Amino acid sequence: MGKGEATSARIMDIAETAVLQKGFGATSIEELIAAAGITKSGFFYHFRDKNALAHGLLQRHLAQDEAILDDIFGRARDRSDDPLQVLLIGLQLLAEMMLDLPNGHPGCLVATYCYNERLFDRATRDLNRQAVLAWRRRFTGMFRDIHARHAPRELVDVDALADMISSVVEGGIVVSKVLKEPQVLAQQILLLRSYVGLLYQPMDRQLPARAEIVQSTAH
Repeated sequence: MGKGEATSARIMDIAETAVLQKGFGATSIEELIAAAGITKSGFFYHFRDKNALAHGLLQRHLAQDEAILDDIFGRARDRSDDPLQVLLIGLQLLAEMMLDLPNGHPGCLVATYCYNERLFDRATRDLNRQAVLAWRRRFTGMFRDIHARHAPRELVDVDALADMISSVVEGGIVVSKVLKEPQVLAQQILLLRSYVGLLYQPMDRQLPARAEIVQSTAH
């Protein structure tokens, strides 16, 4: 990575932390310049304006997101050729990864941008929409593969099932941050895993064993 790329990455690192903590509107170019130790002209060398920074942040976030999911479900496919087991194993690995985060999940730019749509241009809003659709396409494809081999216990729409994964993950992030209980996200993913397993479970078979759900410490 060259010096220019390193500076650009540093600006985005600082910006992402600030945006996830307090929102895009409350994050100023001036504070990013001060934190990065650069001049204003240096900032505009890398990003023509704040919206360009927002677009770049989201592009990077989505690329990282895709890489994580590719790795997780790639490892799951190495363990089984049954599409149902691949999804169940992948959800287990995803939950374990979330539990390993020392301070919990930092937050999701997709959700943050959704709540601040009026601050962004159409290209950034469209990119955010495509991010949600990418999750739908990924998991819709997985559920279609499952349907080809396993009959669900009740009539379900594969797009709705795919969207449920996004809803559970995003909702788990929000609840865990609000309650300051990092384990909540992993709990929700494991409960989702249980639902999927039960949905496709034959009457005479039990759901494969999984890790215990971490108990909440809330009173």
